[in-house]
Amino acid sequence: MPRAAFHNLGCKVNAYETEAMQQQLEARGYEIVPFDQEADVYIINTCSVTNIADRKSRQMLHRAKKMNPEAVVVAAGCYVQVAADALKEDAAVDVIIGNNQKGRLADILDEFFGGGREDNSYVVDIAHTGEYEALHVDHIADRTRAFIKVQDGCNQFCSYCIIPYARGRVRSRKPEEVLAEVHALAAKGYKEMVLTGIHLSSYGLDFEDPETALKAGDYCAREGALYRPWLLDLIRRIGEVDGIERIRLGSLEPRIITEEFAVELAKIDKLCPHFHLSLQSGCDATLKRMNRHYTTAEYLECCGILRRAFHEPAITTDVIVGFPGETEEEFAVTRAFLEQVHFYEMHVFKYSKRAGTRAALMPDQVPEQVKAERSDVLLELEKRMSREYRERFVGTSQEILLEEPVTICGEEWAVGHTRQYVRAAVPRSLAGELSRGLMVTAHIDGLLDDETLYAENI
Repeated sequence: MPRAAFHNLGCKVNAYETEAMQQQLEARGYEIVPFDQEADVYIINTCSVTNIADRKSRQMLHRAKKMNPEAVVVAAGCYVQVAADALKEDAAVDVIIGNNQKGRLADILDEFFGGGREDNSYVVDIAHTGEYEALHVDHIADRTRAFIKVQDGCNQFCSYCIIPYARGRVRSRKPEEVLAEVHALAAKGYKEMVLTGIHLSSYGLDFEDPETALKAGDYCAREGALYRPWLLDLIRRIGEVDGIERIRLGSLEPRIITEEFAVELAKIDKLCPHFHLSLQSGCDATLKRMNRHYTTAEYLECCGILRRAFHEPAITTDVIVGFPGETEEEFAVTRAFLEQVHFYEMHVFKYSKRAGTRAALMPDQVPEQVKAERSDVLLELEKRMSREYRERFVGTSQEILLEEPVTICGEEWAVGHTRQYVRAAVPRSLAGELSRGLMVTAHIDGLLDDETLYAENI
């Protein structure tokens, strides 16, 4: 029985794809072992969102070959799409698989072992196709929450981002395929579905000719941005699946948030009031250089729409500091805007020059020390705003999906998350043997630490 080990780099979409590839090999009789153990095949699902991600991808490929020089090392994913020529010359890499071939991993390995390598590496077609590549999972490592990939590709071409080149144009998974997977996971006891995609807001845009759909009145419009309600329909249908108690959404484009969309979402009882709206900058001049297609005023209105439709929704975001040309004045504008919105959580990134993007060629690149200083300022802001948001739930009753036992301050707790994705804990003695996957309603008594609510009784 051949042994295979996987290592995943990057986003939730990559994590889903890694899970799907692993289950392919399990079905073919492979024994899956931890990545730090000796294996016959190592599969590294690479990332290329930044130059640092590229470097980590190369490091993991070389680490795999060093652990077992006789093993077959497979490079898959986004780094493959942008660096295939370099990987062909890399002696550590035996098989190269693009993003559109992950569903064929088991067959590709059979072909490789049957025919041997050619030159330095066996390269499988990495050209993007216009079709969504079929990948499936029937179980997830996390027994309470299942990530479901429903979409791939991006048409936005932000000036700092390589992903449209690595992932290709928007491609959507058919609703029937998504629902079949959801039904199968629900039957195995998964209670929470998390919908993910490279650009989730574009789900369904490739299903029909936009002009035809527009004439049929199936679009919601905001400042010229058109979105067919395929995503809304999919969420509704998942909400009808027995056994599913929560639906959570991955990152959304701000422009999808209209009054009509939010009102309809709020009617879906199982939808969690947790929205990740990617911002990147709180300064309009910076947003324009980034080629982001909204203004801060529009973004603020989107947040207002969500707060009118949902009670205390958790709004989270991504922010890039030190983007080319970002002055002290622009950074100050961004900081003030972030505080005005008052996010639950912010993921703060220092701008990383990415070869192949327009931003890499822009003048006025910001020094690394300045980026670090600005990042520290926003991280402190994030810490304060996040605690203030959590404190709003003290004295309220919250539904908690318990996930794991944890020792905090010397005491045993069962820890999970509320519908807003706020970490919360109840005494382990109350959760008993059913702590993982148990849904409880508890009165929140306070904060155990900066990140965790606690309840003394359920």
